[in-house]
Amino acid sequence: MNQALLTRLFKSIEGDENTALVRIAYSIIKEEEKKGHSKLANKLNSILQSNLSKSGYSSSLNLVKQADYKIPADRRYQLPLAYHIEHDKLRHEMVLSPEVGSKILRIEKEYLSRERLAHHGLKPRKKILLYGSSGCGKSMTAEKIAWDLGLPFYKVRFDSIISSYLGESASNLQKLFDSIDDFPCVLLLDEFDIIGKKRNINSNDVGEIHRIVNILLGLLEEYEGEGLIIATTNIEDSLDNALFRRFDDFIELPRPSKEDIIDLLKITFSALRLDSKINVYDYADKMLGLSHAIIVKIANDAAKKSIINSSKIISIEDLDKALEENLALNK
Repeated sequence: MNQALLTRLFKSIEGDENTALVRIAYSIIKEEEKKGHSKLANKLNSILQSNLSKSGYSSSLNLVKQADYKIPADRRYQLPLAYHIEHDKLRHEMVLSPEVGSKILRIEKEYLSRERLAHHGLKPRKKILLYGSSGCGKSMTAEKIAWDLGLPFYKVRFDSIISSYLGESASNLQKLFDSIDDFPCVLLLDEFDIIGKKRNINSNDVGEIHRIVNILLGLLEEYEGEGLIIATTNIEDSLDNALFRRFDDFIELPRPSKEDIIDLLKITFSALRLDSKINVYDYADKMLGLSHAIIVKIANDAAKKSIINSSKIISIEDLDKALEENLALNK
């Protein structure tokens, strides 16, 4: 993450020292100190301390234990309808554009301020739709939100939700939503278009799709639970139009800009040195249009080749080879 974005984010942080976002801010400062970025670390710490002294509210949100929640199972085969990812396994270090980063921060701040908002008759954003092309970090963004807020993270198992038996898919969805009504967590509906597609797309299964989409409409409309529901899709045009209106926020995750690509490369290469011939700005131009996932893969492929060759310097040949192979795969 570049210095300008970090500075903007830190200026918007509020709360006391027990607030999840403030704890994260301290960890970022420590990481910058470890990297030798003392000037930036001191600047961020100064901003944070100033914000804490001005803050008029606090949050005592703690990590909610998985043991407090039992994942429901389908009636026929007793398969869990979701699975849990441990907090320390959540992916949360990522490069987001300033626009997307500010929207994610807004969601987190509203959630932390939910009691304060309630006093004024307002509600935080709780139902979020993330959309964009494959590999641009939609699922990782959901994990980051859970990590930032200290909430348990659960990912829906659509292989368990969807049943060939009439009515059981809708029943499974109802059971899952009922189970999280009083349990603060982040529930991810990844590749949401699996069950949320338009009801006129496939006439062969329109009856069952109607039932699933209709129950989803009701569940999303009525959800007033303690956590966040995050859905992702690569093909937002296929979603039923009525479903869009049930979400509180829609966030597009675009392909990375040149500045984002440079940050991704620097982060991925941080443990190794680059050959003096490598100009990351030139390589960022070559990678424009690729997804976050592919860019990270290119960098990792080059880094692994260097390590295998017992070199601490990533050569221009290794980086060129990794770029060439991945561009060929993504034509």
